[in-house]
Amino acid sequence: MAKQTITVIKGDGIGPSIIDSAIEILNAAGCDFDYEYVDAGLAALEKTGELLPKETLDVIEKNKITLKGPLTTPVGEGFTSINVTLRKHFGLYANVRPVKSFAGTKARYDDIDIITVRENTQGMYSGLGQVVSEDGNEAEAMSKITREGAEKIVTFAYELARREGRKKVTAVHKANILKSTSGLFLKVAREVGERYPDIESAEMIVDATCMKLVMTPEEFDVIVTTNLFGDILSDLCAGLVGGLGMAPGANIGENAAIFEAVHGSAPDIAGKNLANPTSVILASIQMLEYLEMGETADRIRNAVADVIKSGDRTTRDLGGNHGTTDFTQAVIERL
Repeated sequence: MAKQTITVIKGDGIGPSIIDSAIEILNAAGCDFDYEYVDAGLAALEKTGELLPKETLDVIEKNKITLKGPLTTPVGEGFTSINVTLRKHFGLYANVRPVKSFAGTKARYDDIDIITVRENTQGMYSGLGQVVSEDGNEAEAMSKITREGAEKIVTFAYELARREGRKKVTAVHKANILKSTSGLFLKVAREVGERYPDIESAEMIVDATCMKLVMTPEEFDVIVTTNLFGDILSDLCAGLVGGLGMAPGANIGENAAIFEAVHGSAPDIAGKNLANPTSVILASIQMLEYLEMGETADRIRNAVADVIKSGDRTTRDLGGNHGTTDFTQAVIERL
């Protein structure tokens, strides 16, 4: 069998150090991958004058699997978000954000296990019809939901639930107010749910969902929702398990998948060997599961869990006083 080549985008700020950590751990776990490194974000801008060079897009397309660190889009300079551009370019319609409690994180809860499946290409984030009036007093943006888009994401969520032995899928919406867009999403979600009698289907208005996630998070298993709501809810879920440093993300399409740390590039601690690499390690675990290497994924997850639980060489955000490299070594020793 041909070796799997992984496209690697190290990213900005702490990106290079946490990506190096994840790759060291993958190698130590016996993953026999080839890695092809390309630039995006500020690193690419400095070298090529572009945030997302064509060469990078070509390599992502060729290898189909990408592991990426956090990328910085310069704010307020007219640049489109690199993440949004990647999702649209490769049709990465499903954003999968699992959160799981790890003992030792000092998080508010200790038994969270929720997956948020977020539609990645439509809704408020499609960038359609964004207009500001000449006098600057009025602004407009357009949200667009298609039946096809809604059906794809809801089907994806149920298939994921079935594959992972999950019991329940909750469709989150605002159809009581946004009767057109959210209404269509909910209508399609109900139709799709009927095709999966083995899985419990639920529906909930987004504001009630936020409250319930904080009060009774055990009610949730898999959440499926539109782009904007998914962005907000997945970060809220990350907060339940200790923050974005403990939350990975996968962007999945028909022909490509990008696995990433979901937190920012933290330029204030870049190059200081302080960053917690857990988010991107967990993203690499998602990548292994996608590649049907579940056993290796479990070994790495168990090693990370043991490091955090025992407080062995943990980073400052996990209550320790060690750096990225020490944390990485502690994980590797357990493999």
